[in-house]
Amino acid sequence: MNIEEIKDKRIAVLLSGGVDSSVVVYEFARLGLHPDCFYIRIGPEAEADVDDDAKWDCSSEEDLEMATAVAHRYGCKLEVIDCHQEYWDQVTRYTMEKVKAGLTPNPDVMCNRLIKFGAFHEKKGFEYDLIATGHYAQTEWIDGKKWLTTSPDPVKDQTDFLAQIYDWQLRKALFPIGHYMKDEVREIAERERLVNAKRKDSQGICFLGKINYNDYVRRYLGENPGDVIELETGKKIGTHKGLWFHTIGQRKGLGFGGGPWFVIKKDIEHNILYVAHGYDPMMAYKQEFRIHDFHFLTADFGTDVSGSEGIRVTFKIRHTPEFLSARLVDEGNGTYMVYADKPIHGVAPGQFCVVYDERHHRCYGSGEIVW
Repeated sequence: MNIEEIKDKRIAVLLSGGVDSSVVVYEFARLGLHPDCFYIRIGPEAEADVDDDAKWDCSSEEDLEMATAVAHRYGCKLEVIDCHQEYWDQVTRYTMEKVKAGLTPNPDVMCNRLIKFGAFHEKKGFEYDLIATGHYAQTEWIDGKKWLTTSPDPVKDQTDFLAQIYDWQLRKALFPIGHYMKDEVREIAERERLVNAKRKDSQGICFLGKINYNDYVRRYLGENPGDVIELETGKKIGTHKGLWFHTIGQRKGLGFGGGPWFVIKKDIEHNILYVAHGYDPMMAYKQEFRIHDFHFLTADFGTDVSGSEGIRVTFKIRHTPEFLSARLVDEGNGTYMVYADKPIHGVAPGQFCVVYDERHHRCYGSGEIVW
């Protein structure tokens, strides 16, 4: 983070109460800067609207306490921005529509686009030149354009979660800890004795806290029992409570005897879940798939990808340290075919396929997987 590039800028920090965004505030403070901090409230609905047996336990109160302590320590103003309604109107609706259609959405991806860099900007972010977050990602100016680039920490790299933000959002984005490894961030927090230095990272969907994902889905979609069929034999092996509780490639939590079983596909029209038997069935793998509605972050691929050979890229379909290699061929109208070098486990419609250059450095953007 170059002080000369930011010292005259109006900077907002999205302070979540976690260790990463807290070290972001420290990074500014050590440069003599005291940006305004904002805690975005997007937690579950009011307690009066929540059934006791749903166990909707949220850590937002503790998050806010941590954020308040960090902001106070470094002499920064902290303001709470309520994006609760926007989250439930936009991100929850998106998630429920996708899972009801049998797809596998990623709410965290849309949270970055619609809430952290969207609803927040509409309420307060428009007053600032830069919006800083604790994401493990970087940006780089290449030929006069700002690109999203990967973090050196392959485990924590979060460019996949940012691959759907708009170009104007990327231009305002700042990731002050993106050049660090996670262990280095922890070391800074412990050295500076930050109140949350040893706090565990949050897991799962950004707002759910300790809430079970299936409870979240059940609250909005209920249950819709149907047959579970072994794909190879056509034999019924049990029933499911709703296709939306399962995703392609799933193995754990199926609850059928004689396993292991893998979810292979869903028949939405007839409400049937198809599974395959074995520890690593080839039917759970896919090497070619289509992505549509491709969203470019900065610029297109800069070369002709419509030929039969397309271009060489790397990609991810889920948040893992590995970048996979493939050929990408343009089919027109924002649709591309991905020809992976190796079979990929658990390719599911609705997932985002995030595409990078061949060195998995620059992130081009992402599209939704279709079959």
